[in-house]
Amino acid sequence: MIINLGMNWENFYTENIVAYIKSLQENPFELITLIVDLTIVIFLVYCFFKVVKGSRAWQLIKGIALLIITTWISGLLNLKILNWILTGIMNLGVIAIIVIFQPELRRALEQLGTNKLTRFFGIEKDLSTKTKEDIYKIVIAATELSKAKTGALIVIERDIKIQDIVNTGIPMDADVSPQLLVNIFEPKTPLHDGAVIISNNKIAAAACVLPLADDKDIAKELGTRHRAAIGISKESDSIAVVVSEETGKISVAKDGTLIADVREDVLKKILISNIVTKRFAVEKKERANQLKKIREKLKKKKEEYENEKNDNQEK
Repeated sequence: MIINLGMNWENFYTENIVAYIKSLQENPFELITLIVDLTIVIFLVYCFFKVVKGSRAWQLIKGIALLIITTWISGLLNLKILNWILTGIMNLGVIAIIVIFQPELRRALEQLGTNKLTRFFGIEKDLSTKTKEDIYKIVIAATELSKAKTGALIVIERDIKIQDIVNTGIPMDADVSPQLLVNIFEPKTPLHDGAVIISNNKIAAAACVLPLADDKDIAKELGTRHRAAIGISKESDSIAVVVSEETGKISVAKDGTLIADVREDVLKKILISNIVTKRFAVEKKERANQLKKIREKLKKKKEEYENEKNDNQEK
């Protein structure tokens, strides 16, 4: 089969590729179908490699790819004996692949048979849901730190990027979790002094240095953490959550103002309202408008094509 592919490449090109290009020229609307088809195939291949990458099967896939390329080259060069041996191995390889990838295939089929399709395709949760869950984790951590009267400063990045602030700390790139946040601010640990920056649903860095607000912007009884929280909220649209080391009270800095002594439920409402609701409501509206424009454009093109087709038939 591989030998024939090498010897009849010109016929294959003429009968398949050239013929398909001609059919597209006769019916340009089929180009949309081709794009959709290619997109689905590329996405499925990407998902497959995402599932197997990092597993033992990844090394086997690279070996199989090398075997296929070698077999194809041997066919092109007409190395009949080598090609015959490799082709025989390839024929037996189908059974070997089923045996080797049995755990991965079983897991994939089990997920297809359940409601875990999004996990199978690598889409764990949509961004809005993930952001809400991260906010709940931040609130839990702030509440625990408040009970223990452990000072803390957590900055949540929004639209304005604060990479220069992230660079002043220790890089982490860790998933948001209450346990990790509480542990970071544990007194007398290397990372407790400074701010934690949460960016793109990750703990980007800890022990970060923030710009301080002027003394006139804050009450004298409040300390450096509160001044830093107000400072970063003035210089960007980030929201800062502060836990006082002296009183254990939780405060929120937003748009250069400090909301002091907030309860757990109030903190949750403030964060969800400013980080989730406002942001994703606007994005959802923009996406809907974009989809509407695309549909109208496709409809217009289809009508133009139909009109042109009818005109050609009349002529």
